[in-house]
Amino acid sequence: MGLTIGVDIGGTKIAAGVVDEEGNILSTFKVPTPTTPEAIVDAIASAVEGARAGHDIVGVGIGAAGYVNRQRSTVYFAPNIDWRNEPLKAEVEARVGLPVVVENDANAAAWGEYKFGAGKGHRNVICITLGTGLGGGIIIGNKLRRGHFGVAAEFGHIRMVPDGLLCGCGSQGCWEQYASGRALVRYAKQRANATPERAEALLGLGDGTPDGIEGKHISMAARQGDPVAVDSYRELARWAGAGLADLASLFDPSAFIVGGGLSDEGDLVLDPIRKSYKRWLVGGNWRPVADVIAAQLGNKAGLVGAADLAREPDPIM
Repeated sequence: MGLTIGVDIGGTKIAAGVVDEEGNILSTFKVPTPTTPEAIVDAIASAVEGARAGHDIVGVGIGAAGYVNRQRSTVYFAPNIDWRNEPLKAEVEARVGLPVVVENDANAAAWGEYKFGAGKGHRNVICITLGTGLGGGIIIGNKLRRGHFGVAAEFGHIRMVPDGLLCGCGSQGCWEQYASGRALVRYAKQRANATPERAEALLGLGDGTPDGIEGKHISMAARQGDPVAVDSYRELARWAGAGLADLASLFDPSAFIVGGGLSDEGDLVLDPIRKSYKRWLVGGNWRPVADVIAAQLGNKAGLVGAADLAREPDPIM
């Protein structure tokens, strides 16, 4: 179908990239992310126009953090942008004069990994993104499964702990409160506060106090063998693996692809997740066990996936 443009809406910048049918990014254009909803639509259009210069483009795919309808046109709700029933497809099409599809950003990243990254060769994969929060995507039978209303795979808001920790979504006990970058930092701060003598390396990387601990410090300290940093990763992995075991009971994929910033730590986080997953998998000693593998595309997955989904037929048809 030719070249398409993928758009990734980040907290500080909006990136647009021209992507070919093999998933290669040919050019990119970035603009700062504005603070108002209407200005963000204008910025998306500006990024698309900047990226398309010199290319014959057939469509645009936008990855948006939030609930997107099944028709891939309207953002029902976005947690970080004041979009409520936002007709994003129509608004951007009016500005750029190209066909536009809107996709949930985690779905777009999942599709990118399935099509061009770690998911190659698989028909049935579940993707999770372990970043600040926890997102995901479902590919079954080589199809991205969005659900009847388009808002499936919000894995981060599965309630893992009844009446548990308060989540930003307004519920309690959501999975992302126990398996995410925020959770990792919380674990490390709590442990360092309780037993500072076990966190010497970790505390030394910050300002010397538990409140000064950041995610990057935990990674560095864990590689040095700091007990609190290592224990914090194990706690994150315990919850992440238990959640994957539940998803295996639902979807029975051949592989789980783990993306997001935490996946950049490789086996430091993946090995304990694999162990936890096998520990909690029902019938794990007597059934095939899905692979748990690291994503390959990094922060390019959402842009590449959104661009490729612009070539996909309307899922309603």
